[in-house]
Amino acid sequence: MRFYREGLGFELLGTFENHAGFDGVMMGHRALGYHLEFTRQRGHRAGRAPNPESLLVFYLPDDDDWRRAVARMRACGLESLPAHNPYWDRHGVTFEDADGYRVVLQHAAWP
Repeated sequence: MRFYREGLGFELLGTFENHAGFDGVMMGHRALGYHLEFTRQRGHRAGRAPNPESLLVFYLPDDDDWRRAVARMRACGLESLPAHNPYWDRHGVTFEDADGYRVVLQHAAWP
């Protein structure tokens, strides 16, 4: 969870245990209208991300915000890697979590 907590600056928003055999953690930013929920089934080992295009993209149009976000990831010891789709390398930086899921910090506005 360090990738999300320290690297992306997410807060722990909630947890649950043994809901029909599943445990979970919700992480995000309290002021934003979304969160990520990470679940695991007890007694089951989840596999890695199915492919290198299993990614989450955060659009950061402000130059200072984008640079701080990339620096925070690197300060956690996370190394960027080339994106599978070269489009993301033009204006973004890609990082991979422990399960192989990728996050792109894209220096652009959406849409």
